[in-house]
Amino acid sequence: MNILSIQSHVAYGHVGNASAVFPMQRLGCEVWPIHTVQFSNHTGYGAWKGRVFDGAMIDEIMDGIADRGVLPVCDGVISGYMGSADLGHAILSAVARVKAANPKALYACDPVIGDVGRGIFVRPGIPEFMRDKAMPMADVVTPNQFELEYLTGLPVSTLAEAKKAVTALRRTGPMVVLLTSMVTAETPDDAIDMLAMDGTGAWRVRTPKLGLSINGAGDAIMALFFVHYARSRSTPLALGEAAASIYGLLKRTLDAGSREILTVAAQDEFVSPSRRFAVEPV
Repeated sequence: MNILSIQSHVAYGHVGNASAVFPMQRLGCEVWPIHTVQFSNHTGYGAWKGRVFDGAMIDEIMDGIADRGVLPVCDGVISGYMGSADLGHAILSAVARVKAANPKALYACDPVIGDVGRGIFVRPGIPEFMRDKAMPMADVVTPNQFELEYLTGLPVSTLAEAKKAVTALRRTGPMVVLLTSMVTAETPDDAIDMLAMDGTGAWRVRTPKLGLSINGAGDAIMALFFVHYARSRSTPLALGEAAASIYGLLKRTLDAGSREILTVAAQDEFVSPSRRFAVEPV
């Protein structure tokens, strides 16, 4: 399977493409990364070096890939944080080119907008772009709870409300929605949930809550879920595999006391998770 991954990138640590590319490769995929930024490290450190690229550069790299004649064998495109609407339009143009060459190709979008407790943290215009432009083109989307509420204008405080909001988001275009890091009235204090829905049903997986907050986990979740879904076309299977792998990765990171997610050291979790969790129809 060949996947085009258009995301930010850091030299040190693991966020964006530096978090998503290797897990997909470890699962046996060929990955064609295009970097929207190249930074020394993620911005959570408070200081970094590097630069943000523009949409024209993405277009140029896409021209070069197209010149190789390989777009018809591209099975999917994934995108995450978009630093500007200009970059967003270039990413959607790349998606359109891939889908024109291979109508069976899938587009997975992580609609990075903000988070609970932090609010919106992207540049003005990006939330609206995600809602109005990216969601209608996407086949698979992976919002967190805050982003789902923004994209739909609906509250998500119970499982029933979460299902209603996901259903509303699916009506805007995506076939499959993975709601990450979901905490509702039904979620125990020592746990965290993920919810996935498609046109056939809804499934929840519950994992123990780990005492860490680390950059790059969302990028890895989307990559893992997308690979398993693209291969199997089974939403519950993809949910179970992604949940098991990301829990193992984060548990190893926590046990090591690392500030950076242990993408390489814990790579066995991608192919053979050390712990699995029940996937329940809800």
